[in-house]
Amino acid sequence: MNAKPTPSTADALLLPAVECRTGDSPQCAIIWLHGLGADGHDFEPIVDEFDFDQLPAIRFVFPHAPMRAVTINGGYVMRAWYDIVSPDFAPGREEAEGVRQSAEQIEALIARENARGIPDGRIVLAGFSQGGVIALHTGLRHPQRLAGVLALSCYLPLVDTLPAEAHPANRDVPIFMAHGRNDPVIPYDFGKRSAKLLKVQGYALQWHGYAAEHTVCMEELRDIEGWLQQILAAAC
Repeated sequence: MNAKPTPSTADALLLPAVECRTGDSPQCAIIWLHGLGADGHDFEPIVDEFDFDQLPAIRFVFPHAPMRAVTINGGYVMRAWYDIVSPDFAPGREEAEGVRQSAEQIEALIARENARGIPDGRIVLAGFSQGGVIALHTGLRHPQRLAGVLALSCYLPLVDTLPAEAHPANRDVPIFMAHGRNDPVIPYDFGKRSAKLLKVQGYALQWHGYAAEHTVCMEELRDIEGWLQQILAAAC
């Protein structure tokens, strides 16, 4: 389970981030994590694609992942939430230490939203590719109920540790998982297996497949918009 950081610890862990909001005095927050090699600006334009006029103001937080060497890219240093040590999708592909370090950093961002007056129940963790991996890992272990977890074109990491580490506060958190059927980076079936595993464990998960590659298509955006409208209307 993730321990919630103390204020001093949270400040030390805070990542630089791009922020934007849909109105004054935000009542909800969406912390959205980019994929491997991108940065917080990658999904910033997505805010203008959503129609949230009927919802209270939302703060979007797009953190920049730390710079680290990535083994499968020849050790090249880039923004990454964790190292990827194998090109296949066998257990251990993702570096556990990096996953857990990134989860701590996301916990610090959640704590900052709390300090700004937004409770956990009004916060959505979202991410694409590596960012979706971290959103899933962090959200299912978070010690307070979140509004939802949005995990796009990704998979569930550290599968064997989840039963012992999952927090009961988020056993019924709404989860939206989506994947392009023609994804050449993270195979569609791999993401689908992760969704099936979570469903078997009793999680409230929606699975969506799209005629797309390793990207977010317009049909997917509309489905994400509807899901976010639903869960944030209930939370806020």
